[in-house]
Amino acid sequence: MTPDDLLAIVRHHTAIDSREEMSLRSFRDAVVQLADPCNENSDPTHVTASAIVVGHRGTVLHLHKRLNMWLQPGGHIEAGELPHDAALREAHEETGLVVAHPDSGPLFFHVDVHPGPRGHTHLDLRYLLLADGNADPSPGEGESPDARWFSWPEAAAVADAGLAGALVRAMQLA
Repeated sequence: MTPDDLLAIVRHHTAIDSREEMSLRSFRDAVVQLADPCNENSDPTHVTASAIVVGHRGTVLHLHKRLNMWLQPGGHIEAGELPHDAALREAHEETGLVVAHPDSGPLFFHVDVHPGPRGHTHLDLRYLLLADGNADPSPGEGESPDARWFSWPEAAAVADAGLAGALVRAMQLA
């Protein structure tokens, strides 16, 4: 994806809080400087995609194996992949759940810019995904084995500052 393609995703987005407002400005400023914005090997700053997975039990988080924090599933965008497809793939890999975009199509609803592992900066585009709340997470091999449904209050209690706004917005949309 080109910087212009990525800017089009966030063009009409309204931030939910001051953290997201700063992230939105940082995203717009940084993405235009990147020759290959979704390639994690091209620049230490790159675009990632993640998902807030929702169902009648709340939301699914996993204990990130490197960061030791409860986070939404997400990760790097593969060559030729669109961000909303990367969010879907990563959510399935990291939770083992069958996940889907809303019937109306992919719903980008939050952006966060944050430090990633190995000195990287992630420009994270977040999408709302739906899952059957009756199914329990069963992460794939090599993924963090700790993934589970959290009620909205439980998720808010463990969320870091970068996830808090996304949870508020997801709860409003769910």
